[in-house]
Amino acid sequence: MTNFNRRTALQGMGCTLASAVSTTVFASTNDKFPNKSITLIAPWPPGGGSDAVMRAFAESASRALGVQVIIDNKPGAGGTLGATAMLSAKPDGYTVTQLPLGVYRLPHMQKTPYNPVKDLTHIVGLTGYTFGIVANADVPFKTLNDMVAYAKANPGKLEYGSTGTGTTPHLAVEEFANKAGIELNHIPYKGSAELMQAILGGQIRLMCAIPEYMPWVKEGKLRVLATLGRSRSKLTPDVPTVKECGWDTISESPFGIGGPKNMDPTIVRVLHDAFKKTLDDPKVLETLDKYAQPVIYMSTEDYTRYAVQTYEAEKLNIERLGMTRKSP
Repeated sequence: MTNFNRRTALQGMGCTLASAVSTTVFASTNDKFPNKSITLIAPWPPGGGSDAVMRAFAESASRALGVQVIIDNKPGAGGTLGATAMLSAKPDGYTVTQLPLGVYRLPHMQKTPYNPVKDLTHIVGLTGYTFGIVANADVPFKTLNDMVAYAKANPGKLEYGSTGTGTTPHLAVEEFANKAGIELNHIPYKGSAELMQAILGGQIRLMCAIPEYMPWVKEGKLRVLATLGRSRSKLTPDVPTVKECGWDTISESPFGIGGPKNMDPTIVRVLHDAFKKTLDDPKVLETLDKYAQPVIYMSTEDYTRYAVQTYEAEKLNIERLGMTRKSP
């Protein structure tokens, strides 16, 4: 081989090697997660407290991940449409969802296309809802005990709203009403924004909701009759819990982020770490405080165990309340 041919061959090999290295680097860069925006489903209408909390998480996670996390609102079905969307989502980490407690409860009440244990990847637990039983200020009662007396005198004529059939506030009120021996008329809404409009507009006189009602409580338009936690809310320290009023009903509602089944553990870890980091973000903590939502962190492993345990516990709860779905 001549020097010219040898030099040409070596140059060709060099170009091929450089091209291979370049392609490898490009593929490695392209394969790194995440390298494009991520969709986070909030299964509630925009404008409510639940939506505000999810947007705070999305904004903070965007900074942690280095890509934009975009909120996609999918209201309806008691907050479970995000779980349903995971059935058709790719398990690549670019579509995830909030998993409210109703996700584990609704399959016991009606036929759902998903199984919350088998069809979802539980990524990280973040926080949880606290609820209050709230009345329009124009009602003829001022305390929970007064409301019970009014409901007994007017069976089935006192209405209350919730964020949907099968949601935690719906079942909490039904459990309380059963223990109090009263009959209330349940009216479901698609989310907390619609619920707030209904009670402020006088369409309903009672509701069970998260504490986004506080501005109207301060204005005197709404009145908190009781809260449903184990202890009094720091937002309304003078308001008793339902249990303090004499009925042993406690309702707490943790939630976190989940994705489709069969997600790569490496991708799960990246998402877990990013959302865990949001719990140190002052803006996120400020938003959680606004709605009286405590930090309830659960690792991927703990959150997965929680899902299994909660799915079984909700089955027993629904059976106890006599709301188990009938077989076709």
